[in-house]
Formats: sequence, structure tokens, C-alpha cells
Amino acid sequence: MELIQETPDLSAYLAADEVIDHHHPLVRETAARLASTVADSYAYAQAAYEFVRDGIPHSADSGDPRVTWRASDVLEQGTGICHAKAHALAALLRAEDIPTALCYQSLMHDDGSALCVHGLVAVRFNGAWHRQDPRGNKPGVDARFSLEGERLAWVPDPKSNETDYSVLYAEPHPAVLHALKAAPDREYLWKTLPTAL
Repeated sequence: MELIQETPDLSAYLAADEVIDHHHPLVRETAARLASTVADSYAYAQAAYEFVRDGIPHSADSGDPRVTWRASDVLEQGTGICHAKAHALAALLRAEDIPTALCYQSLMHDDGSALCVHGLVAVRFNGAWHRQDPRGNKPGVDARFSLEGERLAWVPDPKSNETDYSVLYAEPHPAVLHALKAAPDREYLWKTLPTAL
């Protein structure tokens, strides 16, 4: 699949905003701590990915009802669904000048009841974008950081109307962000997340 930048301006994928608030002291502190343990930007990207994937529980896996959406809040509260974890990873990567996009899939809920938009990121290295899924591993899910072929949590099944979206967004998709901001808890969020983009 060819990944398509929503905007040709690469600097948009380094920007800070209300959601990807990489200017926040907690994001800066976390980025600096991770950067101090590695030799280069490739190793930093993997360290940041593994920190978010493994160090911040996916709220559905842990049973946490809280809904986070701002990167600094995800780091502070230590919880989030896929979208929130993607926002946190994007902030950590952009804090170290690594262009990072938000991207999406439409996948069936675990119980097969309906489609739901799933969030991930793409990082830019060597003139190409590489999708990464920091949602967190569990039995049946083995996502890994990779610049040589995707190692995502799930591969969409077209027979179930699941799909990959090729657009790389500089900011969260408005429909996703609206659902996150409006949800008082994760149970409500599950009912209001968009099914498609």
C-alpha cells in the first residue's frame, strides 16, 4: 500500500499542537531520558516505540475506564487506547525531530460485533514512511518496531470489510478526536468511535 501524506509539507509532521503536545515538560523529560540511553535516531525511535507499547497499558487490556487523548496526559496517567498511545508516541518522536504521522485502520471489534477505527503512527526514515502500531501486545498480538516490513498488531481482512487507510495525517482525524474528547469513559467511547473514515 502506498502511504500518502495529507500535506506535502514535511514540517507539519514535526509540529506540536493541543494533542501532540511535545513542548510539554513531561513529554520533553521522557524524550530526553529515552534519548540518553541510545546512540542514534533509529535506536531512539525503537526505544520510544517500546516504551509506549510496553510501558503504557492499553486501557481495554488493563480494564482502565479512563479516556486520555493528549500525549502528556497519556504519559502522566499511564493509560490509553490505541489512538491515545499513538498520540503519545508521535509526541515523543517529534520531540526528537523525527517526522511522525497518524494513520488508521478500520477493524472488527474483538467480539466481531462491528467495525471500529484503530489508530497507529508512521515514522519517516530514509525518505520513506514506515507504519508502527504501539497499542500493546497481548495473546494473539505481536506488534514490533520495524523499518523493514510492517509488524503491526493486525492485518485487515477485506472479507470482513476491514481496511487500511493510506492517508498520513499531521493531526488526529477530527472524527476520532471528537469521540475521544466527548467520552466520559472507555465504555462510552467504544460506542462512539467512528466505524470508518
